[in-house]
Amino acid sequence: MARVPVAALNHLRRIQHTLTRHHRPHPTVELVPQPHPWTRALGLVTVVVVGAWLGLLIVGNVRAQVGPMNTTMTLRPSLTGGTKINVSPLGALSLDSHHAPVRLDVNVDQLDPERSQALVDHPERISGLQDEVARDVEHGTLDLAVRSSTAVVLGATTLGLAVYRRPRRALAAGGLALTLLAASGATAYATWNPKSILEPKFSGLLSSAPSLVGNARNIVTEFDVYQKELARLVTNVTKLYDVTSTLPAYQPDPTTIRVLHVSDIHLNPASWKIIASLVEQYEVNVIVDTGDTMDHGTTAENGFLDPIADLGVPYIWVRGNHDSLATQRYLEHIKNVHVLDEGRAETVAGVRFAGIGDPQFTPDRSSATGGNAAEELAGDQLASALRDQRAAGTPVDIALVHEPSAARRTDGEVPLVLAGHLHHEGTEVMPHGTRLRIEGSTGGSGLRAVEGKYPDPIEASILYVDRDTHLLQAWDEIKLGGLGLTTAEVSRHLPKENLP
Repeated sequence: MARVPVAALNHLRRIQHTLTRHHRPHPTVELVPQPHPWTRALGLVTVVVVGAWLGLLIVGNVRAQVGPMNTTMTLRPSLTGGTKINVSPLGALSLDSHHAPVRLDVNVDQLDPERSQALVDHPERISGLQDEVARDVEHGTLDLAVRSSTAVVLGATTLGLAVYRRPRRALAAGGLALTLLAASGATAYATWNPKSILEPKFSGLLSSAPSLVGNARNIVTEFDVYQKELARLVTNVTKLYDVTSTLPAYQPDPTTIRVLHVSDIHLNPASWKIIASLVEQYEVNVIVDTGDTMDHGTTAENGFLDPIADLGVPYIWVRGNHDSLATQRYLEHIKNVHVLDEGRAETVAGVRFAGIGDPQFTPDRSSATGGNAAEELAGDQLASALRDQRAAGTPVDIALVHEPSAARRTDGEVPLVLAGHLHHEGTEVMPHGTRLRIEGSTGGSGLRAVEGKYPDPIEASILYVDRDTHLLQAWDEIKLGGLGLTTAEVSRHLPKENLP
């Protein structure tokens, strides 16, 4: 067997190594498109903003006590910045306090009765209330800053981890969120406008605040006066808390019939909007108008009555001494209107009504000869019709007249009689048991509102009638400030037989 020389064997190995090195297959290269840097940056910013907003929404609020009030402070993303103070249910107060991509929301949740009562019992503490409020706001704002920082970092980091599934990218999102919040805070500090309190913007019921409490600048410059007013305000609100706990415990059943009583509108166009609002707010079933809807009763005034068709509920009407027969005929052709006269009775919304128009037509407010006798005669006619209805097995639940002197003639024939004419409300139980409810002027006396030193208020009532017995269970007296005024009062009353 021949042997291969060692030199030849090494030469063969070198040839084989060279061939292997030159003919080794190259790995396959795939082209993977890389996202554009701007796209990646936009995606990261989106994750940061959304995560930070969710963090603020979930855990970024602080409950703080400011003076006698319990509040909730929150930071919210915003394009305009500023501060919004919500005082439910009165409305909101907006301040142009700063320009930054965050807004401070302060919700006034409730008044602390104990701290308020302490101020009432010790009025001398009012002098230090301003400093106390300032300290409370400072502490609340500091707590809010810490909690908000934690909220945005946690929110952005959590969302970044869910989207990218990389801890490093998630931490980058949290750090960027904290940086953005710090930058927003620095911007707010740099643009802080302490004078914004002098130019607040009101919404809701607070929109009347400037006319009620005066110019904000006066409050600041005359703080001594404001302190006294604040003490009075705290006192009244505390009394309100005490009173509401002892109000008559009547709660209208959902089936209770709600009757809106209006009277003496006297061509005031604002009355229709007020009536429409009351119909909606109180879910009124039927409206009763005891006359003097017009002022002179001319045909030229008839168009004033057209909005009645849009109120959406039945409208029962009796003629007043400022309403003509032409007015009555016009109303008879309006949808949903039920005109009652000469003792005629109708059942509307489950309640049986009967009424008679005023026998006098005196649009010039003159006193006709024998006027009282005519009113009493009309009352006697209505009382006779009420007896006839009872004898026929269809007793009347509520009688309607315009003049109270006519209403008094129905005593003992009906549980409730409604009237107007006097331009001020009143109620009494007459000797034979009939309750007389006199409504004020729902039109604030019309043009006559400016005749006296103070304008007449706008008055109306909500009557709660039991659906089974058809008896009056309670009534709410509603009184709004007259021409140029913005006050509002609502008071609840119960018949003695319905006291809890």
